[in-house]
Amino acid sequence: MLLDAPAACSLQMVDDVVAERQGGKNAGFFAGIAQDWRDCVQAYIDAEGSPAAVPTWPDIAHKKNSFMNLYLSPMDGSVQGKMLAAMRDHDLSLCPACGEAGAPNTLDHYLPKGQYPHFCVTPHNLFPMCDACQTNKKEKTGDAANPRFFLHPYFDVFAANQVLEITIDPPFEAPTFNLGAVSLLTAPQQALVSRHVKELGIVQRYARFFRNQHQRLLRLVQNLREADLDVETNLILFRNNAAAPTRNAWEHVFYSAVLSNTDMLDYLKDGDFPDYR
Repeated sequence: MLLDAPAACSLQMVDDVVAERQGGKNAGFFAGIAQDWRDCVQAYIDAEGSPAAVPTWPDIAHKKNSFMNLYLSPMDGSVQGKMLAAMRDHDLSLCPACGEAGAPNTLDHYLPKGQYPHFCVTPHNLFPMCDACQTNKKEKTGDAANPRFFLHPYFDVFAANQVLEITIDPPFEAPTFNLGAVSLLTAPQQALVSRHVKELGIVQRYARFFRNQHQRLLRLVQNLREADLDVETNLILFRNNAAAPTRNAWEHVFYSAVLSNTDMLDYLKDGDFPDYR
């Protein structure tokens, strides 16, 4: 899910944090690195967070905890504390990293804070994420073959609003599915989406949702038939309703697959299936 850029300016955050530190024991350190830190943040923005283009900063390794504490233990009323509170006070109803329903209750560092402590409180490096995604993501960024594993919620803009799709295979009373990137994406984009899906364990997590959603679908269709209501028309309404805030929401992906599958639609309209109510 593409997110609007953070309200807080990532470059201004550097200036404000450095200014706040001037009354403390780390005043000299932060004043001395202020311009280099700002340059690192600008490089991050220019490279759109790509770990292949954003280097680590070995020169500040000895002060790693000073950066980490900006995130882990912000002072009351501090500029970064206010920024973090604002980013946690979101109204998202699903995880922007995977599309699963439920308000994400943590913030993720796109470039992990353990390797990039200087981006601990960089707003462009922070976004809401669900626990399941964060558990799978951990400190990963990429590897030698694929320097970037994950989509960036602020920078990855694709021509297709929907980047995830499933195909549903018979038997339709107990179907199976395959989840992957939509064919409208370029080959590099498809490869990135596929890595993102794999590394966040989305297929395995979607499997339970798929089984439950299929049962709900059959119950819904039985009710529509008994009420003499058009099955396809109502499924279109369900799909369209699930498109907000993103077409990558799991329900929208599911209903889109059902409606694009002519054989499954025929089964739902006229086939015999057990009473699942």
